[in-house]
Amino acid sequence: MTLDQLLAILACALLAVLAVFQSALIAGAPLGHLAWGGQHRVLPPKLRIGSAVSIALYALFAYTALAKADLVPALVNRGFTSVAIWVLTAYFALGVLMNGISRSKAERLLMTPTTLVLAGLYLVLAL
Repeated sequence: MTLDQLLAILACALLAVLAVFQSALIAGAPLGHLAWGGQHRVLPPKLRIGSAVSIALYALFAYTALAKADLVPALVNRGFTSVAIWVLTAYFALGVLMNGISRSKAERLLMTPTTLVLAGLYLVLAL
């Protein structure tokens, strides 16, 4: 197993944990203080839709990491996948900033390091 493959698998595992978390939010679990700015203990319908969209995006992000590591066939050319990995690295870096300034202390403490790890994994994949 190559380093890229290991990193892609780790990124997918972390994204899967986030997907389970978002699923719990959709189901009405009182974990809203950990997401979406932490202003709601139980998410309102619009934010639950946002959580569903997040799950779909996580799947796309995971696929991109797996394609970059040659663990799944790329649906587009390798150049596009390389650019997409850089875009996702920037997305997660922005997530570090956004989670770091959240009004919710719990969100800052949990999601900032989570997005930092994802940013790091995608950065190494990009390199």
